[in-house]
Amino acid sequence: MSEHIGHLIHGEIHCDSEQTQAVFNPATGAQCAVVGMASTATVDQAISSANKAYPAWRNTPPAARAQVMYRFKTLLEENSDKICELITREHGKVLSDAKGELARGIENVEFACGIPELLKGEHSRNVGRNVDAWSEFQPLGAVAGITPFNFPAMVPLWMWPSAVMCGNTFILKPSERDPASVLYIAQLAFEAGLPAGVLNVVNGGPDVVNQLIDAPEIQAVSFVGSTPIAEAIYQRSSNNGKRCQALGGAKNHAVVMPDADLENVTSALMGAAFGSCGQRCMAISVAVAVGDKVADALIEKLKPQIESLKIGPGTDNSNEMGPIITAAQKDKVAAYVAQAIEQGAEAVVDGSTIVVPNYESGYFFGGTLFDKVTPEMTIYQEEVFGPVLVVVRVKTLEEAVELINDHEYGNGTCIFTRDGEASRYFSDKVMVGMVGINVPLPVPVSYHSFGGWKRSLFGDLHAYGPDSIRFYTRRKAITQRWPSGGVKDGTLFSFPSF
Repeated sequence: MSEHIGHLIHGEIHCDSEQTQAVFNPATGAQCAVVGMASTATVDQAISSANKAYPAWRNTPPAARAQVMYRFKTLLEENSDKICELITREHGKVLSDAKGELARGIENVEFACGIPELLKGEHSRNVGRNVDAWSEFQPLGAVAGITPFNFPAMVPLWMWPSAVMCGNTFILKPSERDPASVLYIAQLAFEAGLPAGVLNVVNGGPDVVNQLIDAPEIQAVSFVGSTPIAEAIYQRSSNNGKRCQALGGAKNHAVVMPDADLENVTSALMGAAFGSCGQRCMAISVAVAVGDKVADALIEKLKPQIESLKIGPGTDNSNEMGPIITAAQKDKVAAYVAQAIEQGAEAVVDGSTIVVPNYESGYFFGGTLFDKVTPEMTIYQEEVFGPVLVVVRVKTLEEAVELINDHEYGNGTCIFTRDGEASRYFSDKVMVGMVGINVPLPVPVSYHSFGGWKRSLFGDLHAYGPDSIRFYTRRKAITQRWPSGGVKDGTLFSFPSF
């Protein structure tokens, strides 16, 4: 009998068995669990729990909240092997990649531990005669987060640790495709001392998302996923008067200059394009070669390495790439590859027919490389979210920047060069939110913030880091005066100035 994955409401597991959905191991194609899909009543219970917990948690000193986070961080480290096994079982990524994901998530927990410093506010004495002024950052109330399948541990840790450390309570709706690690991590938070109701986890589909967005008790919504859904969530949240940050899709370009070290570039692109089977919003999916000579040399180096990728189940750490998350996503990637060939792209390596011995029912897809891709092709325009790298040829750096700036997405990009002038021009002119100079995956560390431009982000603030403190709080400015010596001011009709 398959494991039943429930919800976590008010610190206790709640099994909603009226409607369930199968959870599959993508390496084998076999069902490994069922997840309960929350009913309207279950979501209402989570919202009620968060609201009941809010007043006491809001008034808990930040230093006391931080002690919970310190203990939580220790529990994450002590239980990292189990967490990563759950990630690999349901997502498919190799264990070493799962460990890297968890490590980046723990960085955000470490950042949240500094909440006493982050919430200090500002103070000015004697802005006028005997008048002091200060601002403070107060929590919003109950907030919600909707997270994707590709980073089941890391992305939730982008959200709720900062949110609850600011004094909010949180309702998390993870992906129903790989929910086990999320639930286990939430249980560790309560083991660390998080009070009941401060964090609630509900599983489900679009109906649960809409219920959270429409609930008047929910003050803010965070989302990470595809652009069409991100835009819809942002619009619905805004229409309901809620604060929202919604991170969408990407088409990340890597510009390869003639002076770049192609050995290093090849190694970097292999990891950035094919790590986690290309299922990363920061994956490099377009290599922009400046000059035909660069393109020819780059393809010559990439082709044998892609053909020799070691592909198999993520439980074998000698493998470099695991499966795609679902059979449907595998079929979608295959359709993109077939369409690219029809539209005239040159398939240098086609991984669509790969079969992994003893795992024939798994959702495996080999590394794929296209040359002579043009901006009009669908495989260039849309996010494939699979192990597919395309090469676009341009003549100059200026043309490369124009190509990137013309794309609807602006999540991440990078340039490979030894020329400081070229890197400065690129980082200044490119219209993208996260830029790498000889760094293929420029994911900011936890004490900076993550987010793209254009249709890769809807909302004013980026995820985690300093922006998360602003997103999960609202500023209150206070001006105070205590008249002394019995002196009374006369009536003042002009606008006051100090």
